[in-house]
Amino acid sequence: MTLTFNRELNFTYGRVSVLTPMIRRVVAQNPSAFTFKGTGTYIIGRGEVAVIDPGPLDEDHVAALLHTLKGETVTHILITHTHRDHSPAVRLFQPETDAPTYGYGPHGGDRDVPKVEEGADFDFRPDITVKDGDVIEGKDWTIEAVHTPGHTSNHLCFSFREESTLFSGDQVMGWSTTVVSQPDGDMADYMASLEKLVQRDEKVYWPTHGACIENPKEYVTNLLAHRHGREDQIAACLADGKGTIESMVDTMYVGLDPRLYNGAKRSVQSHLIHMIETGRVVSNGSTDLDAVYSLAK
Repeated sequence: MTLTFNRELNFTYGRVSVLTPMIRRVVAQNPSAFTFKGTGTYIIGRGEVAVIDPGPLDEDHVAALLHTLKGETVTHILITHTHRDHSPAVRLFQPETDAPTYGYGPHGGDRDVPKVEEGADFDFRPDITVKDGDVIEGKDWTIEAVHTPGHTSNHLCFSFREESTLFSGDQVMGWSTTVVSQPDGDMADYMASLEKLVQRDEKVYWPTHGACIENPKEYVTNLLAHRHGREDQIAACLADGKGTIESMVDTMYVGLDPRLYNGAKRSVQSHLIHMIETGRVVSNGSTDLDAVYSLAK
């Protein structure tokens, strides 16, 4: 299927965007093929506030946050997950605020994730560990942690109860599909997390990258259909004798931005591992990017 993504043109760099009376956003100046206009850092509340995802290790972005919050007190720093565009700014931001950090855990958790994994922040350790369903309370706001592994094993979404809003991190983005990359990413977990979100009742999502999602149930249902469609495409490629990931990507992603090529390869790899786990595909003994795959007999 073809997904239609929201396109928001009024991102502001270094300035605060007031989204609702209780939600503000400051976008980091780190636009890329994977971050769209940049990392959106959210501020919840007034006077005594929570900050979600301080962003990349960027002094200008942290300065913009601190300027926005002048005269206010940061009481909580919430981390959706440990990628370098989300959590590293804690090292600059926390000493200026003295607020504790909240997150699911370090990158990879109990998994044997190589320290060289591209894009991972292995330095972050939350002051307070948060699990699925835990409730975090501040002045005039209540946030529920929703564990949504898949993009990373420690990914959390945050449900802002007073406004029926989900801060969806990178689990659901407003401009593109999410890259699910081994070894910490897991396609089975990612799809299960989407199924979990479909059952929830938030009225609006604010993703870290991209525009507001105002029809979340329909949007997430379409994301699931898209993922199932990708696996149908993979099966068709294998039936046509295209057993390498490169040959599948070249067939499935016609016109792909070259900067996204490696990300597409890793997503296909994650789909193939899921299809092996569910008995639909076999490989020549490995699940590496250069392995040869075929349909199960």
